[in-house]
Amino acid sequence: MDAAALTRLHQLEGAPDPFPSEPISALVSKPQNLAPLDTDSQEAFPSLAPSPGAVAKPVTTAWGAASGPRLAAHTSQVTESFTLSVVDLSSAGKDGKPATLGEIMKQVMANHKIRIEASTNQKTRQTTFQLKADSKKELEKGKRSLLASLSPVVSIIVDAPASTVATIIGPKGTTLKQIRDQTSVKIDIPRREALTVDNGNGVANGSSPHASGTASPSPVDCDDEPTVPITVTGPQSLAYEAQNLIKQIITSKRARTTQRVRDIPLHIVPFVKACRSVFVEAAEGGDIELSLKSAEREVTVSGDREAVLRVIESIKGTIATVSASLASVKIQLPKRQHRLLIGDAVGEILASSKCAVTVPPSEDVSEEIVIWGKAEDLGMASRQLCLGPILTYINHTGFARTLMATYPGVSVFTPEPGATSKASVLNVDLVGEKALVDSAVRQVSELMGKLIGATKDVQIDWLVHKEQSSVLLVYDPTSPSASPSPVEKAKNVEEVEKELLKWAKDGADVKSQVISVEKKWHGAVIGKGGTTSTRNIIGEEKALSIKVGAEANDLSTEDVILVRGASAEVDRAVKEILKIVEDAKNDLILSSYVSDSVPIKSVEFEIDREYVGRIVGSQGSGVNKLRDSLGVKIDFSDDGDETKDAGKKRKAVALKSKVTIVGRKENVEEAKRRVVSQVERMADETSEILKIPAQYHSGLIGQSGKYVIRLEEKYNVKITFPRGLAENGEGRTREHLKADEVLVKGGKKGVAGAKSELLDAAEFEKESNNVVQFTVPARAIPRILGKGGATINQIKDDTDAVIDLDKAETGGEATVTCRGTIQSIADQVGEETTEVLTIENKFHKTLIGGGGQGLRNLIIRCGGPADTKVQAGLVRFPRPGEEPKDEVRLRGEPTLVQKLKAELEKTAAELRDRVVLGVQIPAAAHSALIGRGGRNLISFQNKYNVQMQYPGSNSYKFTGEPENAEELDDVAPEALVKVSGPRAAVEQAIEQLKSQIDNATPPESVTDTITVPLKYHDAITRQGGLFRTLRTYGVEAESSVQPTRSTAASRPLGFPVPAARVDDAEDTVTEAHWEVIENYTNAEEGESIWTLKGRDQASIDRAKGTITQAIQKAQAATHVGFLTLPDRMSFPRIVGAKGSNIARLHDVTGADILVGRDNSTITITGTISSLEAAKEDILKTVQGPTRQKRGH
Repeated sequence: MDAAALTRLHQLEGAPDPFPSEPISALVSKPQNLAPLDTDSQEAFPSLAPSPGAVAKPVTTAWGAASGPRLAAHTSQVTESFTLSVVDLSSAGKDGKPATLGEIMKQVMANHKIRIEASTNQKTRQTTFQLKADSKKELEKGKRSLLASLSPVVSIIVDAPASTVATIIGPKGTTLKQIRDQTSVKIDIPRREALTVDNGNGVANGSSPHASGTASPSPVDCDDEPTVPITVTGPQSLAYEAQNLIKQIITSKRARTTQRVRDIPLHIVPFVKACRSVFVEAAEGGDIELSLKSAEREVTVSGDREAVLRVIESIKGTIATVSASLASVKIQLPKRQHRLLIGDAVGEILASSKCAVTVPPSEDVSEEIVIWGKAEDLGMASRQLCLGPILTYINHTGFARTLMATYPGVSVFTPEPGATSKASVLNVDLVGEKALVDSAVRQVSELMGKLIGATKDVQIDWLVHKEQSSVLLVYDPTSPSASPSPVEKAKNVEEVEKELLKWAKDGADVKSQVISVEKKWHGAVIGKGGTTSTRNIIGEEKALSIKVGAEANDLSTEDVILVRGASAEVDRAVKEILKIVEDAKNDLILSSYVSDSVPIKSVEFEIDREYVGRIVGSQGSGVNKLRDSLGVKIDFSDDGDETKDAGKKRKAVALKSKVTIVGRKENVEEAKRRVVSQVERMADETSEILKIPAQYHSGLIGQSGKYVIRLEEKYNVKITFPRGLAENGEGRTREHLKADEVLVKGGKKGVAGAKSELLDAAEFEKESNNVVQFTVPARAIPRILGKGGATINQIKDDTDAVIDLDKAETGGEATVTCRGTIQSIADQVGEETTEVLTIENKFHKTLIGGGGQGLRNLIIRCGGPADTKVQAGLVRFPRPGEEPKDEVRLRGEPTLVQKLKAELEKTAAELRDRVVLGVQIPAAAHSALIGRGGRNLISFQNKYNVQMQYPGSNSYKFTGEPENAEELDDVAPEALVKVSGPRAAVEQAIEQLKSQIDNATPPESVTDTITVPLKYHDAITRQGGLFRTLRTYGVEAESSVQPTRSTAASRPLGFPVPAARVDDAEDTVTEAHWEVIENYTNAEEGESIWTLKGRDQASIDRAKGTITQAIQKAQAATHVGFLTLPDRMSFPRIVGAKGSNIARLHDVTGADILVGRDNSTITITGTISSLEAAKEDILKTVQGPTRQKRGH
């Protein structure tokens, strides 16, 4: 078959011929950025065929097509290549049979206008595909089809937020259809009704976290929005492409986002930080989180996308506005005092002066600080920073007078005390002679330098000392013991501040209380012109402060009244204010009746006093609701008799309260009906306290109380759990519940239903919230975890329990905590017990045995596991040097532990009564006494209850020295057998062994010799086949001399090997090559004496006869023939089924025939006539019937 036929056979017509016989005239165009490939070049593509002759000029046909190879010439082909590390052909075949890569490529090329070439790198196991097509579209279609056939089918789950599902589907499913068409994968989105409501943890009730149809929150951007699992199924590469497309849609439509404003100028940061409330308002109620990192000069906003965008715009606008309105003032300040202007001090200055202070870095030697703020605020900041407290000190100490006395003729003018808090610029004027003024200025400057950082304003409530709220503390610089250190100054000032605040706290009981009062009633509290109510409440001492409405500085509402003063006075004022408001409301109701000329109806009736408090409600909420909704006035009085028959023995009766309702007739009747109905409901109420351990309360309440709220709504009851533990151990609730008590209050029927459900739920929590803790050796943790956590994960999957491992910081143990149902924990840890045995340390090695085999066998005998990993930890012997050294610990399932304990105690008792005696047994008898597979030995040990150790066994050296060792000094070590066990049993076993020695010792072997020429050694032994035959006779052979080189004949050097070209015609046949040489031409001369050892003389004679025949046969093989065939295709026919044809040739010709494994040469050994006969027979087999040409 020529190369052209091979190309057509593999459907590669149009591709360049790998073995061209003539130049190719048409070339496939390449992309413009690549150099043209000259396939006509014999240098680049040398032909394997003989050089062609001159090529005739192609003859143009009537159709105008050129003759020669018909390759389509494309001028604008598109090419692409890609590499796959894994090619999966398992799913590409038909009828369950996998397809080949070539079949898949043919199918893709047949379905699409595309050409595919593939090459595989055997080292990296990677396959590279080269694709060519006329258009990009066709190439993409073919590539997708190829990837779909070669990639494994996978399923990928994409958790999409619920808000993005509609966008993923698109109008009438257009977006989803586009993704499916583009990637050819299957996309499943659960229906809305199939999705279950999650339990607040992202998992539907009763389902696993990964079950289909559940919605789970995303842990990154959206902590509360549920997600919908979208399943993508298809070839791996296309499934990943569809996944990326879906994620792109999700990213663009996420309901939540996080954005940052970075690189805020350092002097702007304090102003941005102060505007937090403005940014929160910009969110317009949206759920956001604000975080400002001053060191990084960065603001982070997370939350609802729309709200975040509004906040970001507000922050950027604030930065721009502040930057445009700020001015700055630079002040020189000693470097050591700069640290006093960072941290909290900056916030204090900003709060009081609306200015910010920036100081140079600590490594900068500059003493210049910068104050930033609006022009009108900079003066106040400067005063607060430097001059304000200093001028106050100068005025209070009379420093100006002292200065004028020191420098006569110098006049000093300081601002008035009231001007220090109002003026934008503070000046100290000095007037006099220049020299004196300069000296005075230096003294003033020194004082100011000493006072900077040595002053502090302390806010003391004016109600405590009846003065202004600000108290100035000054570290006196004129004191002889004054320290120049800023640290000492600040420390002493802070100590005085703490002591002063402590005095203020101890000396006053001041509090503030805010009352919620609607603005329309403020006038009643203030009175006309503010001269009545509030003045009367404050009193003459004026120890109270009452601020109404906007004066209370509550930005959220004006419906408040702030009362501040001594505690007792505040309580009194609050009661009076509430009474004034209540009277005003009642007066309004009565006046409305009179103004409407409607007759006022009053009704009175009695109710049990115990219900009054609940009808009135907390702070009168119940009565206020009736009054506001019905416009009536309700009063309660306790004027009823509390006892009957006062002259006789008193008998208590139910206490009554009188209810008076005044208002319109129909409203009064409705109010009475509501009150009476409420009383009847209360009369039917009951309450029960359930005992439920506190550890189950959170599970019964549910996230945000959803479970308990559902019960309350279902049964119309009130369920109260203890909210925390007080010092007396009771819950901090009105009902004084203990930690394990739950109160259910309501109608009798509702209480019974809620009680039943709560108890059932508590039982479920007890069953599913069990915890078991135990310890394991720290070294066992890797085995418990397994490779990559495989073992621990398998245990979790099998038992549905939660397992936590906590390794102790010190010590060799780790704590294992198992949580789950009782059954799941039982499946994990089972019932476990620990036993400690006392066994002498000298017996430990014997119990463990060589390599631990004795201990493993003991565990298996007791019904324990055979796996050595599972056996670890069941029995623990002390390590060398560990105390106590005689303790053996057993830990595991109780039944197994008891069996191990009994067996160990029994074995230890036997070891205590155990003796070791030696007995002389010839080494030749050992194998017979042991038996095949140790059967005789095991039977003997079980019969006499002893242990026997033969020389060479693993436990021989651990058995100990025999007691009768002195008597056996002259016994060879290989003949000394140790017998251990109870003394009587050992002595009986030794007597029995001595009686079996004669029967176990084999008779003496028979030996003989035979001489073998060295040159025939390889021919006789037949690669060890002769020795195997002798062993079947029971004879072993040992040679005195081995040949130093091989005597086998080898093919002469330069021996021609026929070769065939891959492009030779199919019917071309190359003749076989035949050569004959003499045998043993290079063989080694000499003889070897073989010693034969056998059971008897008959086997020896038989072996000698076999060897003699082999020598005679080797002598007759005088020549060696080498028959080399063109190829190995006919070797199966030459050999035959299981070598049958070779055996036939040997029987017919008498020649030995060896077929080469790595070449096409057959070696024939024998006489000249046998070689020729074998050769002719082989050639007939090779030629066989006349081979038919293909296609005939």
